[in-house]
Amino acid sequence: MLDLRFVRENQEAVAEAMKNRNASWDSARFAELDERRRSAIVAEEALQADRNALSKEIGKLMSRGDTAEAEAAKERVRAINEELADASCAREEVDAQMTQILLSTPNMPSVETPVGADESDNPEVRRWGTPREFDFEPKAHWDLGSDLNIIDSERAAKLARSRFVLLGGLGARLERSIINFMADTHSSRGYKEWWCPALANEQTMVGTGQLPKFEEDMFRTREGLYLIPTAEVQLTNIHAGETLEASDLPLRYCAFTPCFREEAGSAGRDTRGLIRVHQFDKVEMVKYAKPEESYAELEAMTADAENILQLLGLPYRVIALCTGDIGFSAAKTYDVEVYLPSYNGYKEISSCSNCEDFQARRMNIRYRDPENFKGSRLVHTLNGSGLAVGRTMAAILENYQQADGSVKVPDVLVPYMGTEVIEPV
Repeated sequence: MLDLRFVRENQEAVAEAMKNRNASWDSARFAELDERRRSAIVAEEALQADRNALSKEIGKLMSRGDTAEAEAAKERVRAINEELADASCAREEVDAQMTQILLSTPNMPSVETPVGADESDNPEVRRWGTPREFDFEPKAHWDLGSDLNIIDSERAAKLARSRFVLLGGLGARLERSIINFMADTHSSRGYKEWWCPALANEQTMVGTGQLPKFEEDMFRTREGLYLIPTAEVQLTNIHAGETLEASDLPLRYCAFTPCFREEAGSAGRDTRGLIRVHQFDKVEMVKYAKPEESYAELEAMTADAENILQLLGLPYRVIALCTGDIGFSAAKTYDVEVYLPSYNGYKEISSCSNCEDFQARRMNIRYRDPENFKGSRLVHTLNGSGLAVGRTMAAILENYQQADGSVKVPDVLVPYMGTEVIEPV
């Protein structure tokens, strides 16, 4: 959430940033509500001051025995209390409207985020690996999975509905192997692993910015809990309402969770196979950092995501998201895109973002550093996929397929899989 004072003092900059983000922003409405809010606060404080002064006067009158005047003053206090209740109600109503505006307003892009209209304006930062040249006609992962009898979309639809996945045999083992490999690798690089609930309450979802903006993309229970769309929700909220010590920062966390997304309105080619489904597995990375260190931590987090792909031997590229494509809570984002032969191009497999203090303000996560400043300050939060497991499986199947229809298992996964090849059965 943006800081109210910052928005008030930088309305032109906010309007320009929202324009660059293709986000709606009503400056006039904000200014009107802000003026009403400040007027309501002034009126409320004036009534409180009058009441306090009268209360002191009543004590003096009572001590002098001026009972009649004391009773008259008490009546005036009762009248002020009624006015104060009305004034407080008016202020709370404006506060609620202001809060709703701020909760629905995306983060300010970093000065490092390129200005652009949409994904076509995302500049490429670097590439790693060379896409494989096949001496046979390669298959898409959805066909490979069916031929190998390890991915069954039809029975998944029977069990749930379309765009769910049923994995069997070595497909199930491959999913589990990828998860364990990712979690082990991130833990070895300094991330503390957590095992999180797959359900979150409304306040937790508001904390990271999923609500109220993305309500329609969430699965919700009758009890009002939400199936999490990413472990970022839980990992970033672990320290909600807490004040951390500067000496403990940065905190580096990771977790595997199932993730659930309604994906309202999405359609097209991505709905085939493992690319865009309602339930998928992901290993997520989250960091809490000092503001002056957060952008170095973003580079390191992106490198950690890239490391997984390098160890798996999967070609990829890194792009910087422009203002028109960046996520709601992010100030700067790198997307890591893995090469998929079925697309004859690159597909997102990780997004690594610095949210600066946008989420921390919602969750009131602060840190103290007595040697450098008094009081406390908001931390910066970062998140990144490390990686999306289904898309990693798709990339492995497509990039490691063999002419006979089998799939070679990447070397780093062989100890987890217990086999070097996935063959038709």
